[in-house]
Amino acid sequence: MVNRGTFDNARRALSTAHERRTSLCAPFLAVLPVAGASVSVLSSPVGQSTVCSTDAIAERLDELQFDLGEGPCWQAMATRAPVLASDLRTANNSAWPTFAEAIRRDQRAHEVAAMYAFPLVVGSLDIGAVDLYALQPGELNSEQVSDAATLASIAAWQVLRRVLGDQASELDNGPSSRREVHQATGMVLAQLNVSAEDAALLVKAHAFASGRSVRDVATDIVARNLDFTTHDGDSGVRDKV
Repeated sequence: MVNRGTFDNARRALSTAHERRTSLCAPFLAVLPVAGASVSVLSSPVGQSTVCSTDAIAERLDELQFDLGEGPCWQAMATRAPVLASDLRTANNSAWPTFAEAIRRDQRAHEVAAMYAFPLVVGSLDIGAVDLYALQPGELNSEQVSDAATLASIAAWQVLRRVLGDQASELDNGPSSRREVHQATGMVLAQLNVSAEDAALLVKAHAFASGRSVRDVATDIVARNLDFTTHDGDSGVRDKV
């Protein structure tokens, strides 16, 4: 069982990783019984890329999954749920047989015995996944799965900040545009009970993911044509028709 102080330290380190430009992968190794980790972006507006990896094996596992279009990271993002493959050597792995066979044959990855993937999700945005690997078969217990999922939810925001900071366009200029974006941000803040910074990030992220301007997305939010809540109260985005 992981000392809760160790987990709290990992959570704090991950929460400031973008601002400090520190590793998004290291906090996972601090609290989970794994040998390596990677964080990857899989969403189409950004393309497929490895944001960070702890070693050559973790990087190779990402590369194989990108090339083959299947594997734990794709399954985690598609299902929005953890994928826990505790024994790659004996399990059927029918969801991604080509990837499983590629691991066994690959010179760098053949020693990997188990993989655990957790989706990176912010609202309705499917961003990518965290891949963890172990050199010995073994299951994660319920506390470890919960800890990994919590860290993945924090990592998703950090990846979003890093991606948008590196690639997204600036806000539209003009006082009317700024007022509308500010109003839209306030509405998202009220919908999801998040900080003003995170609400603004979600507006910008939705614009980036949909290939629209921030001003156009803000206009839809203010007109109540775009809502960041779901019917069950969880964070999400739905367009009203």
